Amino acid sequence: MGMLKRTTGLVGMAVAPNAHHTLGALYGKILRVLQKMPENAAYRKYTEQIVRERAAVLKQTRDVYEIETKINCGQAEELIIQAENELNLARKMLNWKPWEPLMAKPPKGQWDWPPTKA
Repeated sequence: MGMLKRTTGLVGMAVAPNAHHTLGALYGKILRVLQKMPENAAYRKYTEQIVRERAAVLKQTRDVYEIETKINCGQAEELIIQAENELNLARKMLNWKPWEPLMAKPPKGQWDWPPTKA
């Protein structure tokens, strides 16, 4: 087991008392929400890939500093915020169903990039 983390060094952000457990729980919840989406939905495919990679890091180590280094997207406390935000978004996406066909035909040029001049 690694050293105990004393501070995040970030103003207003306390050290998460059990970051490993919290991240594991959040990643599990995200994956369960994603399972309810069609397998070919882009949001599911790419989010699932990232969350599975991060969950694999948790399985490899319990050391917070090693987790932060391997995931390389901030401190554990920031990873928790990211996971909470992703869980909220995943739940909204499940409600929004962006993989379903559009209700109306989009205006000409709607999806062109770069946009063409009218």
